[in-house]
Amino acid sequence: MKVMIKSIVRPEKVNAVMAALMESGYPAVTRMSVAGRGKQRGIKIGEVTYDEIPKEMLISVIDEKDRDFVLKTILETAKTGEKGAFGDGKIFISPVIDSYTISSGKKNIDLDEDVEVAS
Repeated sequence: MKVMIKSIVRPEKVNAVMAALMESGYPAVTRMSVAGRGKQRGIKIGEVTYDEIPKEMLISVIDEKDRDFVLKTILETAKTGEKGAFGDGKIFISPVIDSYTISSGKKNIDLDEDVEVAS
């Protein structure tokens, strides 16, 4: 089975996380700029409250057997300092039920193999 790992990380950490994944043999990553807030409800600087903090979302689909290794790689690389800090981000893991290649319309059974889809 495949799992999807969605990591929301600080913008200044995203290149290091992507490099660590590449070096570890997991080059397939989708990257998006996002904005949001966590439990801390944004940040307040002086009299100004910033509700939405810029972050980067990285999405990878991997074999379930590699889940713990990839998770550890992201956690170690995205953390600020030795202890981490508020706003370092979140990681969400979910099963991948189906996958299709848009150009061919084929269903990916093992995400490495294509199967014709009846039209």
